[in-house]
Amino acid sequence: MVFRLLAAVAKLEGGAGVRRRGDVYAVRNFIEQAPEVLEPLKVPLVRSLVEPILGSRFFAVGGTLFDKTARANWKVAWHQDLSIAVRRRADVSGFGPHVQPPVGVLENMLALRFHLDDSGQDNGALRVIPGSHRLGRLSAEAIARSTAATPAKVCAVPAGGIVAMRPLCLHASSSAKRATNRRVVHVVLTAHDLPRPLEWHESYRV
Repeated sequence: MVFRLLAAVAKLEGGAGVRRRGDVYAVRNFIEQAPEVLEPLKVPLVRSLVEPILGSRFFAVGGTLFDKTARANWKVAWHQDLSIAVRRRADVSGFGPHVQPPVGVLENMLALRFHLDDSGQDNGALRVIPGSHRLGRLSAEAIARSTAATPAKVCAVPAGGIVAMRPLCLHASSSAKRATNRRVVHVVLTAHDLPRPLEWHESYRV
């Protein structure tokens, strides 16, 4: 599974859709450019992570490749993933600015993070606040209180490992302390269509 993803990454590095800060560090619309990323979603082990949460009729609505290198080494403050990508904006009740949907939409989404390299505390691994996805949409003040009150968990994952994460889960990452790749393919899943006339910007059935 990981070899197919590595091949897809090698094919795209330096191509369209790549944001740069020194070296390549992010590829948006990754599924469109590398449909191979959908193949792991057909693997029984992967489906066993998703189906208890979303059911068997889930589909992918976005994919991003992240990397941390010596020349593209950044940190991410504590936050929730609150925005979604839609085909075109529309005036729909409950959907705020920057296409931020109601909490109910985010509660029915799941992100899978496929690790292509070892990820640990010394190279900017993901950190999460366990259980924070149950708190709903949080203000900046509530995020500060939650991160101060609850110890963070470092998601140390070997190459080939997978992390399943809710978008509302508080998460962050530090800058890497050693000059190695930390490539992660981040795939966002749901089992629900958006209320018309809104449509997901990407929608890939598996």
